[in-house]
Amino acid sequence: MDTPIENQSEEQNNDLNSDQNNEQNPQPKDLAFTNRIDLTELQTAINGIKTEIGKVIVGQKHMIDMLLTALLANGHVLIEGVPGIAKTITAKLLAKTLTVDFSRIQFTPDLMPSDILGTSIFDLKKSEFEFKKGPVFTNMLLIDEINRAPAKTQAALFEVMEEKQITMDGTRYLLPPPFMVLATQNPIEQEGTYRLPEAQLDRFLFKIDIHYPTLEEEVEIILREHQLKENKKIDQVTSFLTQEEIIKYQELVNEIIIEPNLIKYIAEIVSQTRSNEFLYMGASPRASIAILKASKAFAAINGRDFVTPEDIKTVALPVIQHRIIITPEREMEGITAKQIVNQLIQSIEIPR
Repeated sequence: MDTPIENQSEEQNNDLNSDQNNEQNPQPKDLAFTNRIDLTELQTAINGIKTEIGKVIVGQKHMIDMLLTALLANGHVLIEGVPGIAKTITAKLLAKTLTVDFSRIQFTPDLMPSDILGTSIFDLKKSEFEFKKGPVFTNMLLIDEINRAPAKTQAALFEVMEEKQITMDGTRYLLPPPFMVLATQNPIEQEGTYRLPEAQLDRFLFKIDIHYPTLEEEVEIILREHQLKENKKIDQVTSFLTQEEIIKYQELVNEIIIEPNLIKYIAEIVSQTRSNEFLYMGASPRASIAILKASKAFAAINGRDFVTPEDIKTVALPVIQHRIIITPEREMEGITAKQIVNQLIQSIEIPR
């Protein structure tokens, strides 16, 4: 049976209106965005490293994320926490997932700069001095209890951490890239320790505070320890990234996109630390640059080729908290750097 003319006209009008609405308000066929920078290989490698470390470490996801962020941002990390909460083992596991040279130094009060950097020894056969490189000539350097060495030894790290080089007897020695320092310290024990100077703290991209595990996590830790028996934890982990791949991904991270309004957002956060009445000293422009690099790296490990305000907020705390000094009055009241930084971040309007 033929459709009446009146009904045909109504249907045509409905179709026409529908087409016009679609033209005015086009519906996206696929809401998933496509990265302008190919991060597939980087993402696969990062997920592989997390899986390998997760074979041994229970929880501590924030610390692992920050360590990987620092690696891609070409920065150093200071890990602070009480003994026995996997600070050192996590650093060693990270090194095991990378095919790079690894050295470990136990800082003690009698440690000398030459024990770290190296020293010149007279060669009787050649009748000349020969420089013997110290353990700092590596790709990843783990320093246990960095605050146990005196200021003279701590100062020996200034040049190498900032410029990736050592000047000895007028000769400059470059360290092979990549170079990363992972240092640990105990915030509780004060006897036999030396507080890190501000210039030393400023060399660290991040200061990560590690806390006790939850009850569920501690149960899992005990179960894994029971299952491992006499097997070494480190042996459970395999390597994922080579030295060349790390350098390539560090260069790739530099290409991550950040909008001008987010750059201003970073500057506002750091600038606020210099005018805060609770702070005796605010963060320097080095903190702004650190947030920029870290937010790019954090976006990359999350599979994005652009920075979001949440990336900046996530990395701002570990970047800033060790670069500011609280006024004595507020410190006596028990106010912490973490509280002040979080309050600053919340007080600044997020750019849209």
